[in-house]
Amino acid sequence: MNNNNIKKEQYLIDEIKVGDTWRMFKILSEFVEGFENLSDIEPAVSVFGSARVKEDHSDYKKARLMGSMLADNGITVLTGGGPGVMEAANRGATETGGQSIGVNIELPFEQKPNPYAKKVITFNYFFVRKVMLVKYASAFVIFPGGFGTMDELFEAMTLIQTRKILPFPLILVEKDYWSGMVNWLEDKMVGNNFINESDLDIIKLIDDPSEILDCIKNFLKV
Repeated sequence: MNNNNIKKEQYLIDEIKVGDTWRMFKILSEFVEGFENLSDIEPAVSVFGSARVKEDHSDYKKARLMGSMLADNGITVLTGGGPGVMEAANRGATETGGQSIGVNIELPFEQKPNPYAKKVITFNYFFVRKVMLVKYASAFVIFPGGFGTMDELFEAMTLIQTRKILPFPLILVEKDYWSGMVNWLEDKMVGNNFINESDLDIIKLIDDPSEILDCIKNFLKV
């Protein structure tokens, strides 16, 4: 190995740009803003699902009802702040007079906060936003959705499985949508000993909003 290669490896840290160091302060400021704004919202439930469903969709209607029922029981509704299922849950909570909060994310195509979140906090970094949605949640209610919804689901499952956070209810709504995934987890992951069968106890499939509420209240003991 010549001297030039040694020097490059030895001083690789010098390649960190000034912009990268300032970015760390921006990340820190987002954490501080999130902690300060959300410290008093518990108990809260994070509601996830597709941003693409419209007002006449069954998932929208059920999420709106779910938001209303949670708020009516003194539980804060926390969402990603966008449209679709997120809007519906925030809407239901706001219409009932409860706490309705959206933690929005800045995207290249601009995800605008939905108008039903009474408090909106906007983040630049997905990982900061994800911390807020987990840290202040007493449960997840997860409607059908795409990559983002799956990301939140498996992030929470992994944190619970690895005991990085205390277990809380992860409730999947619409069994017809989720059952194929659950069957695959049982067949492929459990079947290959990649996870334990008991790991699947982390998630619950419940369709009825009243049963979802009972599950959450039993966990909260309210």
